[in-house]
Amino acid sequence: MSEVEALFSVLRQSADADCVAAIERSVREAPDRALCRINVLDFAAKHRLDEQRTIAAFLHATRLGVFELLWNVLCPGCGGVLDASATLKTVNRDEYHCQLCAAGYKPTLDEMVEVTFTVNPRVRRIAAHDPDTLPEVEYYRQIFWSSGVDLPEALGDSIGEFTIDSIELPPGERAVLSLQLPKDFVILFDPVTHGSQFIDVKGEPTRERQTLSIVFNKVTAPVGTVTMRPGPLRLSLENRADRRVLPALWIAGDKLHHLLGRRRPFLTAKRLLTNQTFRDLFRTDTLDVDQRLKITSLTFLFTDLKGSTALYERVGDLVAYDLVREHFHVLYDVVRAEAGAVVKTIGDAVMATFSTPDRALAAALRMREEMARINTERRNEDLLLKIGIHEGPCLAVRLNDTQDYFGRTVNIAARVQGLASSRAIHVTKSVVEDPNAAKILETSGLKPTMRRASLRGIIDETTVYEIP
Repeated sequence: MSEVEALFSVLRQSADADCVAAIERSVREAPDRALCRINVLDFAAKHRLDEQRTIAAFLHATRLGVFELLWNVLCPGCGGVLDASATLKTVNRDEYHCQLCAAGYKPTLDEMVEVTFTVNPRVRRIAAHDPDTLPEVEYYRQIFWSSGVDLPEALGDSIGEFTIDSIELPPGERAVLSLQLPKDFVILFDPVTHGSQFIDVKGEPTRERQTLSIVFNKVTAPVGTVTMRPGPLRLSLENRADRRVLPALWIAGDKLHHLLGRRRPFLTAKRLLTNQTFRDLFRTDTLDVDQRLKITSLTFLFTDLKGSTALYERVGDLVAYDLVREHFHVLYDVVRAEAGAVVKTIGDAVMATFSTPDRALAAALRMREEMARINTERRNEDLLLKIGIHEGPCLAVRLNDTQDYFGRTVNIAARVQGLASSRAIHVTKSVVEDPNAAKILETSGLKPTMRRASLRGIIDETTVYEIP
């Protein structure tokens, strides 16, 4: 048995069989570019697989060494990868700047950081492992643009529609391009160094040759704009970087914008951090102690057992311990099934996160049903679960050597749980107003009751809804 066969044999023991089979076929048979920065959501869709099971399978495969996991900081405008790393710890700048869009962005984990998977060179060597050998078009496809840009199969033809000229320039070399400038806004851009120059071509055409000199190096200078007239241009290029560069002169018109506007879903850092398999496999190696990464929207669910102290007195330590442990197992299973993750437990309480309010609400309703089932089987109301849910912005941080969350949203969610009775679920306005959560309530025939509540430590009163 080869090393690769052995890896997949182990993977089949921990991941969904259909997902493993699809991954193994791809590793063995797919073209090189299909194994570089894999968009796991697109992979699941194309192979008609469950998204959560596919994500879990790729994570297990990464843990075994089949894939390398990459965290890519993206430009929201053009979808270009501004920074890529094997660890989220390197996402440590206050702002990332895109030279192609001439815009700066404060990083958030919601849509600006994608997670992709590239096959490990020990498993299969692909062209992208040596990116400087990739043809220009494939460099754009596999390295520069993110997996969230839905690039066409004939990418070269699409790029050619707005390209005036392009060249591959080895390190230390110079080149001169003679070309005609059209009356358009033109961008000179290199995807390797991310160097760019804007050229506003306007006015009356000229027959006189204009000149422009550009130097590419490791330092990314601020984007500048020069004004030129339509007509001949002598463009001098010099590469002072230690890698080849791929400068191209593009017309910044509808065809470029149409290409960049083609988008598809991708696995975000936020979603991965709220994935139970990820937390189980990569619990201690996500963030640095001093990192504070913003998330604009995350849903928190808190639970606590009502009367747990009385439970120990009533049924004894051994029985109570087994009951509480069973309750934890049930909650973990429900959270995982609803694409959430348990962040931590505190005594009999659970703190869990979900990417969207509807998943948290669905989990809460299932938790309530499961507790009722256990109580019915025992013919006693031993497990009385209080549940609270709130959605909002927060910070992803590292506390006690594990990835955690901090902020007002977390505090409100915990306080809302404290309002809950032994059966009613308490949620905030942002949860019930979520369209998908509202649909769950309507389908379930549940009508929330609104009230205003003062929460300890929160200055303003909070609108809270009780779900009977």
